[in-house]
Amino acid sequence: MLCFPIDYRSMSEPARQPKSIFTPIAGPRFTAPELPTYDALMDCIRCGRCLPACPTYQQTSLETFSPRGRLSLMRAVEDGKLDLAEAGLEEHLYHCLDCRSCNTVCPVSIPIGELIVEGRAAVEAKHPRSWIIRLVLQHVLISPSRIQKFTPPVRFAQKLKLDKLAGLFFGWIPPLKDLFQLAPQLPKPLWNDLNKPLGSPQTLKVSTYRVGYFLGCVMNVVFADASRATVKLLEHYSCAVVTPADQMCCGAPQDDQGLKDAMRKMAKRNIEAFEKLGDLDAIVADCAACSGFLKEYRHVFHDDPVWAARADRFASKVRDITEWLDQIMPAELPAKASTPKSITYHEPCHLANVQGVRRQPRALLARLKNKGVDVRELDDPTRCCGSAGIYNLTHPAMSKDLLDRKMDDVAATGAEVVVSANPGCLLQLEWGAKRAGSSVKVKHVAQVLLEAIED
Repeated sequence: MLCFPIDYRSMSEPARQPKSIFTPIAGPRFTAPELPTYDALMDCIRCGRCLPACPTYQQTSLETFSPRGRLSLMRAVEDGKLDLAEAGLEEHLYHCLDCRSCNTVCPVSIPIGELIVEGRAAVEAKHPRSWIIRLVLQHVLISPSRIQKFTPPVRFAQKLKLDKLAGLFFGWIPPLKDLFQLAPQLPKPLWNDLNKPLGSPQTLKVSTYRVGYFLGCVMNVVFADASRATVKLLEHYSCAVVTPADQMCCGAPQDDQGLKDAMRKMAKRNIEAFEKLGDLDAIVADCAACSGFLKEYRHVFHDDPVWAARADRFASKVRDITEWLDQIMPAELPAKASTPKSITYHEPCHLANVQGVRRQPRALLARLKNKGVDVRELDDPTRCCGSAGIYNLTHPAMSKDLLDRKMDDVAATGAEVVVSANPGCLLQLEWGAKRAGSSVKVKHVAQVLLEAIED
């Protein structure tokens, strides 16, 4: 089965069957590995609070594109009214961006996003994802060291402008057109430079903290310069930075696509790898999706008698880079002439909604504001940009509509730079700037902070 992009505009509501008040109320008749429990699905009171928070419902006004609609579909499976392997169910579960906005407004605190991802895993058991998705997530995107082995040919092709030539020949094919537009110029990967100081000798300080650094796979090959900025900042502010050589992908992409077994194997490898480093003050990640999912390890293994305590200890050490820097950096920073005059901040969904980290990135940018940088708030900073892992490739129509709304918000601020803290968001925002013909620059929070303190 190949994976083709889906256009949500061609979707419609399933026909509703007339019901009688004398029809017996259905109960749990079906279960499957990973499928959410019936009780969890019954917790939804169908109040509708999730509707205005859901990006896909806001775009379509279709119930099956809403959080409560997706829960109802899974409940219909357990009621015996729908077959778990029906393609329509899979499509509706994967229309979800996994942004977790619904979680933040649910009055009864249902983990709606997590339940939808569990539903995907249940479908995967009977209706596996396409071979190309499984190939990438089980053999390529499994660690920073593995994925960087695939980058030399791409970097060589970009150096010779062969990517531009390929775009001319194959760019008319819709999925490839988007891929060519999304693809950034790849910098030198960071992986081989870790575990040795990256800052200049005069900027290195006596270590006060010992920090385990979790390098994201995409950060390593696509935004290596941003991750270099992260390590330099940590070193500048008295952190000895150590990275385990055997760290794996955090497991978020695999979890998102229903590949739970692969995710659990990676999570166990990561817990073991960081345990070998001994005592750490923190485990820091500059990818919001990574830091968010690393913190969720305690939930992944909460009922595992062997791994629960180890996962909880690991997760308790994890900090997003914005959390950790806000804790260790001074209250004010010097602003150089090269510091941008105006900045706006896009909140990554997995930083704001999953981790609840909203204040710290703004507190970091406020340090620049104190020195004359104009920090401008977006109209809706947490509105999803439409990246959502590989969503911009599997659901391009919805992704572009969400991106266009986001870029309109960015343009309304008039800011020179839009900053974020997640590679998917950075890629998406760069694509949005290209699509809009905008001159706005896209940077990681760590990059603008480093620029402000470097001599």
